[in-house]
Amino acid sequence: MKQLTYPIAVLLVLLTCIVSCNKKTTEKDSANQAIIYYGGDILTMEGDAPVYAEAIVAQNGKIVFVGTKQEALDKYKENGTEVDLKGNTLLPAFLDGHGHFFGVGFTSLTANILPDPDGPGKNFDSIINTLNKYKDTENGKYVVNKLGWIIGNGYDDSQLEEKTHPTASDLDKVSTDIPVMIMHQSGHLGVLNSKGLELMGYTKEHNDYGQGGKIWIDDEGNPTGLLEEGAIFSVIGPLMGKMDDDMSTKCIEKGQEEYAKKGYLTAQDGRTTTPQLAALKKGAENKQYYLDIVSYPDITQGLDSTSMDSYYTHDHTYKNRFRIGGAKLTLDGSPQGRTAWLTQCYHTNPTGIQGCYKGYEIIDNDKATEYVKEAYKNKWQLLCHTNGDAAIDQYLNAIDEAQKTLNYDDHRTVMIHGQNLRKDQIPELVRLNIMPSLFPMHTYYWGDWHVQAIFGPKRGNYISPCRDVIDAGLKITSHHDAPVTFPNSMRVLDATVNRISRNKNIIGADQRISPYEGLKTLTDWAAYQYFEEDSKGTLTVGKLADFVILDQNPVTIDTLTNIYKIKILESIKEGKTVYKNTDSK
Repeated sequence: MKQLTYPIAVLLVLLTCIVSCNKKTTEKDSANQAIIYYGGDILTMEGDAPVYAEAIVAQNGKIVFVGTKQEALDKYKENGTEVDLKGNTLLPAFLDGHGHFFGVGFTSLTANILPDPDGPGKNFDSIINTLNKYKDTENGKYVVNKLGWIIGNGYDDSQLEEKTHPTASDLDKVSTDIPVMIMHQSGHLGVLNSKGLELMGYTKEHNDYGQGGKIWIDDEGNPTGLLEEGAIFSVIGPLMGKMDDDMSTKCIEKGQEEYAKKGYLTAQDGRTTTPQLAALKKGAENKQYYLDIVSYPDITQGLDSTSMDSYYTHDHTYKNRFRIGGAKLTLDGSPQGRTAWLTQCYHTNPTGIQGCYKGYEIIDNDKATEYVKEAYKNKWQLLCHTNGDAAIDQYLNAIDEAQKTLNYDDHRTVMIHGQNLRKDQIPELVRLNIMPSLFPMHTYYWGDWHVQAIFGPKRGNYISPCRDVIDAGLKITSHHDAPVTFPNSMRVLDATVNRISRNKNIIGADQRISPYEGLKTLTDWAAYQYFEEDSKGTLTVGKLADFVILDQNPVTIDTLTNIYKIKILESIKEGKTVYKNTDSK
């Protein structure tokens, strides 16, 4: 028996080795296998005018070939997989010019009360009905269980039939026992029900928030429920701090899903709070990311080497697909909510305010300069929220002061939004080497509101002046600011190119840019903003195989006004599909 057992054992070992070795070889071959794309418009985004290739080849997560179909097949067919694009368009994946990745995941768990075309929020009744239905849903119960609040996101007074904000008494129709909060679509205002006001201690005796925020009150001094800026952020901040690991994981999962299905494979968390930063780091430690996530923590919450740690490097490298890109500063609010800080009066005032109303600053000039100098001293790339021209002036002056003593090469300081950017401020952007990330999505969502109520016709038609900024010689990005709007890349591109409002009015025709330039703001120029132009943004040999496949070519589409209808068919991160549209073409 022993003589028979020994040879059988050896044979079994040999067979196991053969199977194992074959498996490893197959896995290795699969990892090394080339993927050859051809049969459609392959738009490289290299140069100042459209350049196309017949074929592109991805291997080991990178682009190894860009050129003719025949040469691609000759070189890679033997160990390659062929993908026929069937007339669709392949171009570099999009990079998020500015958004709030974690917030996108969180708001996907809340009630959608956005106005048309993104949600049902057309009047107070629709908001209340939506919240009442939501509180009994799986997500509604989950959020109440985790955070103790019923939360809705995206109401917009400019689009409501009532043309004003709901009040605490309106939200009391949802609950008087559980606190209720609805966030304005701008992200800078919100409304609480009576229970929420009670929990926050906002009363007739405590109705003045102080600098950087406002508690709205009625004629008798009682809070109406409407809160601006710091007053609403003081509600949101502690709530985010109550998130546990399970909820943070869900936010990260949902955020990645939303970005991937719109072709964004590099996402930004553009004002990361301390609790959110901890959650994002944990997501990296748990290897949860399949997209690249770049965080810009809020500099006012106290940043140091401990909070930045190994996730911040001056060579902009990722650790488990996550990195800290620098810091974020906020100097004013939103124009649609009339909290942006202007040098000239608003065209019409908020209800109850008399005289020349210009909004207000978040911090004073000395503090703004202190934060900018802190970023420059540490060589942190700085992104700064500035909607109103007064806030832009404050930012420009602070940067000028910092650069006198702390300037360093290639800082790529970014101005976020720039809605009310004046023409005379553009040369200062050039002189100080500031890269604007503009927000022409406003031309669609709030263009009519800006012209009629916020800025008036002259200033309203000049919001996000992309044409003038590009003509001044600056690269720009165009963003969605999600969850202010959905991270909808084709809606971003459409608004940047066409500047057509919801009511089909053209908002500043002279500030339109070409579809190719619009794509540059999402690809090549966006990669530059992230210091990642050597690895992303164009279809170039050696760069990452980050692709998006569209059902139409934005550069050659028959009717430019149909750009927003273009479908994302597939998103490919380093050669691997992370999203595929299963709907019919």
